[in-house]
Amino acid sequence: MKKLKIGFIGCGGIAHGKHFPALAKLKDKVELVAFCDILEERAVEAGEKYGYEGYKVYVDYKELIKDESIDVIHVLTPNVSHAEITVASLEAGKHVMCEKPMAINSAEAQTMLDAAKRTGKKLTIGYQNRFRSDSIETKEACENGELGDIYLAKAHAIRRRGVPTWGVFPDKSKQGGGPLIDIGTHALDLTLWFMDNYKPKTVFGSVYQKLKDKPEGNMFGPWNTETFETEDSAFGFIKMENGATIYLEAAWALNMINPKEAQVTLCGTDAGAEMFGLAFADQGYVVFNKAAHGKLVQSQPSDAGGVFGFEGAGTLEQRDAEATQWIDAILNDTEPLVKPEQAFVVTQILEAIYKSEETGKPVDL
Repeated sequence: MKKLKIGFIGCGGIAHGKHFPALAKLKDKVELVAFCDILEERAVEAGEKYGYEGYKVYVDYKELIKDESIDVIHVLTPNVSHAEITVASLEAGKHVMCEKPMAINSAEAQTMLDAAKRTGKKLTIGYQNRFRSDSIETKEACENGELGDIYLAKAHAIRRRGVPTWGVFPDKSKQGGGPLIDIGTHALDLTLWFMDNYKPKTVFGSVYQKLKDKPEGNMFGPWNTETFETEDSAFGFIKMENGATIYLEAAWALNMINPKEAQVTLCGTDAGAEMFGLAFADQGYVVFNKAAHGKLVQSQPSDAGGVFGFEGAGTLEQRDAEATQWIDAILNDTEPLVKPEQAFVVTQILEAIYKSEETGKPVDL
């Protein structure tokens, strides 16, 4: 079997924390052959640790994508450059995995969709939380109709004090926003996927920067109050075309006791589902609730049977399952689990929340 040659554009925290270690386990399927970063020393470090024999290092992504031997590009850069690099990589004949969010606005996301359709190359977005065991169980319950008509959902992305103090996270010019576009995007992606509902009608949003000057107690250490440019919390009320309602809450810093991140609450006509635990550490779980035998009952599955639509990966960490499914989709010419059309709707809604805050009015989509 031919091994896929992979190039990486961006060698920072998400590359080392997720992409490099996950793909390094797939030595029978891939070769990590090119590393690009605007800081050359980071690309060199990545190549030395993960590179296949003869790997190359770049500081200009345009030079990397000229290499015709490279099959796949992973775009792991700040949000503002996602669209530009993804489109150029697709046009160069590469399949692309782009980290979340898809883009900083729907116009740029549309250029990515158009490029994928025009070139016939595969494009997926890095929503690895779909591959958690509790996400798998929840999706299967929704697909089986166990919840009935899901008419209310809450997308949770709340930290008590968890402002990232590395990279460019609080830099609005490079990220396009703060916790809404950073972690809110994961919770919203899960919610839409569970509901299988990608038709938003109206969005109303509130965006706040209230705790910028109060860095005490942050889990990642005090942030720089002078360079904190983004919101610290944001909230959205989304009305779907079929009448369903989604409430989205996203915060890096919020004065509340029980935070929930990349988790969802679903309320249907037959049952409900609510996620708990440490989701990002693969220690999350889902509790289903309904009325039965004249009483209110709840249940918690003991284990997952595999990634939805992808057998045999139920015991993998989310990053490993995501990488395996993506690579197999290319090798077997199947659709990746995270489709760019779905990620586009996430970007569209996030953009509408920001716009609603700016105008003070609901945004019709």
